[in-house]
Amino acid sequence: MHVPEPIPTDLRDESFAGIDYHVRGQLVPELQLELSGAPVMFEHHVLLWKEPGVEIEVKKLAKGVKRMVAGLDFFVTRATGPGRIAFSRDAPGQVIPLHLSQGQSLNVREHQFVAASDALEYTYERVQGARNMLLGGSGIFVDNFTAGSGDAIVWVHANGNAFEVVLDAGEQIDVEAGAWLYKDTSVTLESVGVGFKTSLLGGGGKFTWNRFTGPGRLAIQTMFIDPYEARQQDDQGQTQGAVEGSVVGSVLGGLLKS
Repeated sequence: MHVPEPIPTDLRDESFAGIDYHVRGQLVPELQLELSGAPVMFEHHVLLWKEPGVEIEVKKLAKGVKRMVAGLDFFVTRATGPGRIAFSRDAPGQVIPLHLSQGQSLNVREHQFVAASDALEYTYERVQGARNMLLGGSGIFVDNFTAGSGDAIVWVHANGNAFEVVLDAGEQIDVEAGAWLYKDTSVTLESVGVGFKTSLLGGGGKFTWNRFTGPGRLAIQTMFIDPYEARQQDDQGQTQGAVEGSVVGSVLGGLLKS
């Protein structure tokens, strides 16, 4: 099997798809963009600073209601130059630029997108069969980015250090449920449960892994920060709102299936 290799951390000043960008800092890095003719979209809470000439507006996303009830952002923010703007997530890690040629698509783990070319098609998908992975912190939604009208770029934040592996056709790797970051759309994902005994008396437990099958790229992060919604727990330590069993769960289940 191919071994995941570190994604370089020395990327500093580059230009792609009409945007000059700079990655600054080491512990909690800053992404700085020079905007001229190509606007960008981003999650509003990652904005760090901007020059006064940069204009900001709200951009609604497709399937906004479904995104909202699923706990995902149903709008993003659009920035238009001329001027500089900078972003940062409140976590140690790496900012990784992902260049997409026209027609290319990419899957990104939810809540790890920082900014992207505004012309990208930005949707999401529900990972079927992932409900049993909730307690593993995997989440059940994936962001999809497609460069449909020209070259484009997506910047993502990896928690901790990031590694990338290129899987051959049929090659597989099992990854801890919170550890994957992005993948080519040609790489498939499924949940795999591994049972084990916890004592001499025969008590059992279960690990849940994400199994990825090539061909294509897969990125792995060494630290997983659980989204706030997935961390809320009741007095028994069970995840709140784990879909069904409540009125809210029934409503969400109906909406997500429609």
